[in-house]
Amino acid sequence: MRRATVTRATAETDISVEINLDGTGVYDNQTGVGFFDHMLDQLARHSLIDMTLRATGDLHIDDHHTVEDTGIALGQALRTALGDKTGIRRYGSCLLAMDDAQVRCALDLSARPYLIWNVAIPTAKIGTFDTELVREFFQALSTHGGITLHVDMLHGINSHHIAEATFKSVARALREAVETDPRTSKAIPSTKGAL
Repeated sequence: MRRATVTRATAETDISVEINLDGTGVYDNQTGVGFFDHMLDQLARHSLIDMTLRATGDLHIDDHHTVEDTGIALGQALRTALGDKTGIRRYGSCLLAMDDAQVRCALDLSARPYLIWNVAIPTAKIGTFDTELVREFFQALSTHGGITLHVDMLHGINSHHIAEATFKSVARALREAVETDPRTSKAIPSTKGAL
């Protein structure tokens, strides 16, 4: 029941995403941006959210629209799959180490999008991928998923490790937040009665 399919077509991109919040982290992501596909695979695998994503975009210009619009579509899919959020844990956090990199994520599926971003990636590129697009993806995901998202890099030297630790940390926090809490499986996790 906690599934969603979202399509987004603009003059710049054409994206479809299908997710299952109660999956095992099975993924099939193809955006035409190799490093970004690798990061989306990490996001699916470590959140245990099954994800099938197809994106075609104006890569002859650059990767920006494809990455940002993928974040928009994925955020919309998360929001749809969560429904009224009955029974979820709502909050998630992870302190994740990957070699030289250590990244901390704390998030709240609050329906109040807000991004705190303290991640300094030392190089402008990872291969051909613009590293500033990591933040752009998470800004779009936060905004369209209704997620309060705090990401802090505590240590890091290697750009690839920092970016990957970021995706993995968010994934593990997301896994925790979307899980059903057996103690409150019929309640919305808010004193307001709605999220």
